[in-house]
Amino acid sequence: MTAPEVTSPPSPEAETWAEREPGSIRSVLHGMRRHPLGVAGGLLLLLIAAFCFLGPLFHPTNQTDVDLLNAALPPGPGHPLGTDGNGFDVLGRLMSGGQVSLRIGLLAALFATTIGTVYGAVAGLAGGVVDGFMMRLVDVMLSIPFLFFVLILSARFHADALSLSLVIGGFSWLVSARLVRGEVLTLRVREFVLAARLMGASRRRTILTHLIPNALGVIIVNITFQVADAVLVVAALGFLGFGLTYPTADWGSQLASGVTYISADYWWLIYPVGGCIVLTVLALNLLADALRDAVGRRADR
Repeated sequence: MTAPEVTSPPSPEAETWAEREPGSIRSVLHGMRRHPLGVAGGLLLLLIAAFCFLGPLFHPTNQTDVDLLNAALPPGPGHPLGTDGNGFDVLGRLMSGGQVSLRIGLLAALFATTIGTVYGAVAGLAGGVVDGFMMRLVDVMLSIPFLFFVLILSARFHADALSLSLVIGGFSWLVSARLVRGEVLTLRVREFVLAARLMGASRRRTILTHLIPNALGVIIVNITFQVADAVLVVAALGFLGFGLTYPTADWGSQLASGVTYISADYWWLIYPVGGCIVLTVLALNLLADALRDAVGRRADR
């Protein structure tokens, strides 16, 4: 008789990449399945993006020429959400303002994350005096009032989408640097990093090939939070009158112009744009919280 085969339990080496590396993209996506609110936030974000970028194909409007004869019209045929004080279609204005807000948020987040990831990875891998000096520099810059400084720059210089994205990203990278540095401190003592350094891998190769790819989960979570923060900053600047200038529209300036009609009960100038800001930030935060929990759960295994 043939002896029955004995099935040995899988060894740690046989575990998948998603199980071994808590910060990998695959592990994060695997953990997302247990977060229905995060999935709902992602779907809501996709709907908002489709509304902003695909909506104008189905509801084209003129967002350049002022039409005072049709100013502040209530919702009706041809204008599902009415018109604002300059005669612009509110629904079309929401779409164009959403495009600008999402583009600035994404560009600022990518810019901040790129700088912060490289900075934090270098600091975490270097350690010692270099790490201490680089992190103290981050602490000093974090002490600068972010919104106050952005307001000064917006008032001093002409603000457009690109410059505003760079200014927001130029201050937001500090948080990314601290997060990535903390992740690198745990990764640099792993066997695969030690083996690479023993085999003569340079610091640059170690960072680009081994550290940053295995910290992508944390980086993606940070990008999601960065986009939400940038959308709020753009809305705050526009509401205070320091945002983008005509003919470019953003949700903050739309909300500011709608508030002037609050006594006239022109609800269509306030609630739709306010709802867009709240839903966008809510969707991003739900998605980011789920991603963060997925990364944390994998890290605890």
